[in-house]
Amino acid sequence: MTDVFNAIVAEDVDGKTVASLKQITDAQLPDLPVLVEVAYSTINYKDGLALAGAAPICRKLPLICGIDLAGTVLESADPAFSAGDKILVNGYGLSEVHNGGYSQRQRLNPDWIVRVPESMSLSDTMALGTAGYTSMLCVQGLQDQGVTPEDGPILVTGAAGGVGSVAVSLLAGLGYEVHASTGRVEAQGHFLRGLGASALVPRQDLARDSKPLEKELWAGVVDTVGDKVLATAIAQTCYEGVVTACGLAGGAGLSSSVMPFILRGVTLRGIDSVMASQARRQRAWDALAETMNREHLASLSATVPMSGLLELAPSILAGEVAGRLIVDVNA
Repeated sequence: MTDVFNAIVAEDVDGKTVASLKQITDAQLPDLPVLVEVAYSTINYKDGLALAGAAPICRKLPLICGIDLAGTVLESADPAFSAGDKILVNGYGLSEVHNGGYSQRQRLNPDWIVRVPESMSLSDTMALGTAGYTSMLCVQGLQDQGVTPEDGPILVTGAAGGVGSVAVSLLAGLGYEVHASTGRVEAQGHFLRGLGASALVPRQDLARDSKPLEKELWAGVVDTVGDKVLATAIAQTCYEGVVTACGLAGGAGLSSSVMPFILRGVTLRGIDSVMASQARRQRAWDALAETMNREHLASLSATVPMSGLLELAPSILAGEVAGRLIVDVNA
């Protein structure tokens, strides 16, 4: 095992955060109990921001980027894990305040680690990554509030993106009628229908100033966009419907009113994937292993080399990438 390996490191260069592919050593990894040989990571919208230096994602520099990783334990000073264990990590401040997954090796806090379900490969877990895990948290948020397929259609916004595309597949597989909203209906319509969407909703139908209450359309919503799209979705949610909100690709604002909540009993359920409890995480990953359509997973994912991520980041930020990207950290 060589002491030198590749990683993408964000550093302060003349007051700007600049990420680059570098060779580092074990001595530059954090002093944490579990050493992992990383096989795969992913690239999410937040990763794109970090790689491009477009937002202060990396709050502690220098820092290895990548909010996800999957790999094999090489050695562990914690009795909960042993060499050979297949593990994954999502969130917990990776690429924000802790070194992340864009590295061929990483040292981890055992409290962050989730065991990979037996029926999943390391590649499968990163085809899903934080996006897929967040999608399942959203689906479980609807289920936990009692939303069933018989209650009516579910709206998924940002449906061609990482979270949205997995949510479409999961919900359709569970028997829900899924209406997929995207700004690229012509380009992505076939893709989304292939994942199980029964109808397509142009983004411009939602990205507008909404009335306090509009026609009741949705038994539930998985929103990845925020701002006006989320406000309109709330105004269109049926009596005692549930809206799960997990993203802000369209903006962090929310100009809504109390009317849907006090006149229709609508529930707005926030979904946090970064600091969710280990019990909630394991429940989500176990459910993904059981319910995710593997043919869909293969169709919505592709593998890219870590060496090409810096060039790929602008396309992620521009919304030009559909589905999920697996990052091979050894390529």
